[in-house]
Amino acid sequence: MEEDLQEYLRFLTIERGLSKNTVESYHRDLAHYLTYLQENEIANWNQIDRYFVLSFLQQLKDEQKAAGTIIRMVSSLRKFHQFLKQERLSEVDPMLHIDTPKKAQTLPKILSMKEVEQLIETPDDNTTLGLRDRAMLEVMYATGLRVTELIELKLTDLHLSLGLIQTIGKGDKERIIPLGDLAIKWIENYLKYSRTKLEKPGKRVPYLFLNHHGRGFTRQGIWKNLKQLVKQAGIEKDVTPHTLRHSFATHLLENGADLRVVQELLGHADISTTQIYTHITKQRMTQVYKAYHPRA
Repeated sequence: MEEDLQEYLRFLTIERGLSKNTVESYHRDLAHYLTYLQENEIANWNQIDRYFVLSFLQQLKDEQKAAGTIIRMVSSLRKFHQFLKQERLSEVDPMLHIDTPKKAQTLPKILSMKEVEQLIETPDDNTTLGLRDRAMLEVMYATGLRVTELIELKLTDLHLSLGLIQTIGKGDKERIIPLGDLAIKWIENYLKYSRTKLEKPGKRVPYLFLNHHGRGFTRQGIWKNLKQLVKQAGIEKDVTPHTLRHSFATHLLENGADLRVVQELLGHADISTTQIYTHITKQRMTQVYKAYHPRA
């Protein structure tokens, strides 16, 4: 059964062309599933029926897994069992009559424009690392890049004379994102005064942002660095790299941007994903109304 899982992961990588992070996500889910199968002495895919899968999902609930985690697991199992049946590794598909649970829609947390400004101005730009951090924050807020897109941003992806950067997002889709004048200014300062000091002699690194070892950042490195900056800024909210992405989208809509444009900038395949930000702007509008209307 482990061999069948490995074959599926190869299919996702080679045939579907999914990103490394996406394939790893499927692997984590399905490895968890295989462990459950082994614990229950299941040795053949044909032994699995709808009720067995439901018992596995119930165990996830008993373990108090988040609704989003369970929804993702159902999706992973559905695609995996479809693959097994198509490849004739299984005669049945136990996922046929299992519904995907509904997820309660939670609004993403954002920073106010004042808080964003407070955070961006926190690094000491008179230092090598401070100048890098200032440029990095400016880019994150100016573009709404995902953390993976940020760490994979290369020098060759910059088109500063045109005010643009290019990036490869989910599904290996390329998109072009405009940069504001402030972001361009801080990138240029970083390239001139900071990056040259971070890059080790004789070691050419293609990535735009380098850590103190002169190498590209990891996802964990970005998270850790941002947490420290948020603490220094005195912001008590739980801020992640995605918080700046959410703030970028929400502030654009609050200032009159078209939803389709925001969808394109974020790299969302489906506009319904982008529409959650309209709920935030409506919520904000209600708060302003209640706070300032004399008869509210």
